Amino acid sequence: MASPSQAAPAFVRLAAHPLRWRLLTALADGDLRVRELTDLAAAPQNLVSYHLRLLRDGGLVTAARSSHDGRDSYYRLDLDRCAHALAEAGTALHPALRSAPAPPRLPDGPHDGAAPAVLFVCTGNSARSPIAEALLRHHGGGRVTAASAGTRPKAEMHPRAVQILRERYGIDISAQRPRRLDAPHRRFDRVITLCDKAREACPDFGDHARHAHWSTPDPAAAPDAPAAFHQVAADLDTRVRHLLPLLAHTPQPAPKTEEHP
Repeated sequence: MASPSQAAPAFVRLAAHPLRWRLLTALADGDLRVRELTDLAAAPQNLVSYHLRLLRDGGLVTAARSSHDGRDSYYRLDLDRCAHALAEAGTALHPALRSAPAPPRLPDGPHDGAAPAVLFVCTGNSARSPIAEALLRHHGGGRVTAASAGTRPKAEMHPRAVQILRERYGIDISAQRPRRLDAPHRRFDRVITLCDKAREACPDFGDHARHAHWSTPDPAAAPDAPAAFHQVAADLDTRVRHLLPLLAHTPQPAPKTEEHP
């Protein structure tokens, strides 16, 4: 029998199970509900719920009630926690494998084709989605096209969203105005909804656009709005940074070829 020092690290034990690995990989792209995970994992709901509970107990997955339908919950993968757990697993195997996880970033070097385009969607387009848009543009260094819109846009940007971007990240969006999400007139490679209500109202942007959902509470509706805005901005900054390496591998449309009679 293995001694405690020889036991596999907790992350390895959790992730090694085939169904739990399918759940982890599904959640790596965005937040999902149980019924969606059940379909993706091709497993009964009670079994999926059991393994989700184990992942939650292990600190790899969190859950939050949907702001659209309180009977539903969105499950989210903590990518930072996974990165640190993987580093700890390497150290447990051999001290020479000790390394701190590198912060996610857009890889250096030339990129072929057009810059990948990302659209962030929420309801009012006054706080969450413009914060995400600004952060992606900031971290993308001109190699990513970022935009945002709202299903029911407010009249102006929330002043706390403007303030936190300016004070924490040195980004000025004071001249920006909320934009309406109309029928798509331009191509986006990724469409990311941040509001549970907006997810249900977001139109289809075609097969070329990859859809994902980041279930983010509305900071303007929180009892302690200043703290909520700081938390949402920090959370979106983390998620945007984890998005960057994925954008480097965004497939570009094949060039059009001339047709000859």
